[in-house]
Amino acid sequence: MKKFTMAIVAALMLATVIPASAAQQRGGLMGGLVGCCFGIRTAGDYNDGKDISVREWLRIVPFVNIVVAILDTVDGYHGVTRSELHASEPTYF
Repeated sequence: MKKFTMAIVAALMLATVIPASAAQQRGGLMGGLVGCCFGIRTAGDYNDGKDISVREWLRIVPFVNIVVAILDTVDGYHGVTRSELHASEPTYF
């Protein structure tokens, strides 16, 4: 009887969790990996439905990331916003 009750409780818990995660469009494993590799702001943009820009993908390539960091520093100095960056660069992934 104890196992049967636990099975019913587990089934009810899963029944409430699965629709909540199915309604979510982004996030999950890919959202977690984006947050791990690119940071929370990029993960938030990804989960909002925005694509990841080419510069952000190049940040994980060794030695190339130094050049991208310098370009990002120059653009930050000139006042480029995130929306301007996403509008001016194509996204492939």
